[in-house]
Amino acid sequence: MTQRVLNAMMMAATALLVAPVAAQQPASPAGATVSSFYDLKTKTLDGKPADLAMYKGKVSLVVNVASKCGFTPQYEGLEKLQKDMSGKNFNVLGFPSNDFGGQEPGTAQEIATFCKLTYGVTFPMFEKVVTKAGTDQSPIYSFLGTSGHLPAWNFSKYVIDKDGKIVAFFPSKVTPESPELREAIDKALAAAGTK
Repeated sequence: MTQRVLNAMMMAATALLVAPVAAQQPASPAGATVSSFYDLKTKTLDGKPADLAMYKGKVSLVVNVASKCGFTPQYEGLEKLQKDMSGKNFNVLGFPSNDFGGQEPGTAQEIATFCKLTYGVTFPMFEKVVTKAGTDQSPIYSFLGTSGHLPAWNFSKYVIDKDGKIVAFFPSKVTPESPELREAIDKALAAAGTK
């Protein structure tokens, strides 16, 4: 096969994997349709149950993170953003994933230690998830995929409004300091009346 045919086949396969996710609403464990990010439940990085409803009424920045990625230094900017926005009904929420390049191979304890010692991370971190479409995909990313966007790499970012609706998506190269990301967060905070 030529490289052109292989590329066309890969693009078609990617479209088949991504397109159905954008058209579906994920189901909650009880089988009800999830209409808000804050309807979802998961686990913290240390394995404790976590109900994302605790963030309802706040704006959240959801990021798929990895410890051994070229974008890993973004942890520093994410932590700075978390601290700068303290008291403004805002949270950074980190979801480790090993989906891209095997760049998050560590255990939960290894991830937590790395984040704390290397970047002083204090924002909430959750259990390792699968972001890619498929039977193993996390319900978190099944919901986020309804935006029409799934991460193409580590450190993709979703801005979630106070009601749990996805209001913006940014690929990995958009840093936490980027004006367009800050503008989307400020707009969501203004809509929530908490800027």
